[in-house]
Amino acid sequence: MTSKKIVVITGASRGIGAATALLFAKNDYAVCVNYLNNADAANEVVGKIKSMGGTAIAVQADVNKESEVQKLFEVVTEQLGVIDVLVNNAGILKPQAKLIELTEERVKEVLTSNVMSYFLCSKFAIRHMSTEFGGTGGSIINVSSAASRTGSPNEYVDYAASKGAIDTLTIGLAKEVAANGIRVNCVRPGLIYTDIHADGGEPDRVNRLKAKLPMQRGGKPEEVAEAIYWLASEKASYATGNFVDLAGGL
Repeated sequence: MTSKKIVVITGASRGIGAATALLFAKNDYAVCVNYLNNADAANEVVGKIKSMGGTAIAVQADVNKESEVQKLFEVVTEQLGVIDVLVNNAGILKPQAKLIELTEERVKEVLTSNVMSYFLCSKFAIRHMSTEFGGTGGSIINVSSAASRTGSPNEYVDYAASKGAIDTLTIGLAKEVAANGIRVNCVRPGLIYTDIHADGGEPDRVNRLKAKLPMQRGGKPEEVAEAIYWLASEKASYATGNFVDLAGGL
């Protein structure tokens, strides 16, 4: 158990999730680094946090399955304490394709992987945070995407649609739990230098498209992490149901 505030970050072994884990740790949070498959990467993030004198644990869980989400929160409660912040970040991207090329299996996988975990993790976080259940409040930050606004035609319409669902979840849940001491906000990253573009079949996608952005550059995971941290902090104490776009003007 720790006296520090506690944050759970899903999909925190790489990219935006890893950068967010490191930033929260630097601000004296105890961090749960959730991961699905890559234990080495998750443990590397935990190692970096501990080398800074911070507190962190890596917890494997498929956050699209309710039983595993329940176990995740049980482990966090046992090893760290009651959660203060949840960052819903886990998600997948499939190779670029037009909608006419998408299979039923792919659409189901993308929608499930990118939406279900946000519902399930929020459900269990609320049980711990909500003043309705004896908690002291907390903060949930959803990681959506600028794709929810652009639609990602010819490349990732399924991914964009899944992020549109996250935007709507943010609005509805923020209103649902506001009176119970919980704030729910959302960040929408644009072209950020992370490994997820390789999952989509084009590792260098940011460099191909950056000249089309008003700022004419790609973003860094650390820039997204700063927005997530601000939304979780007391400096954003009157913000709920809000969106921060980190897309270089896209």
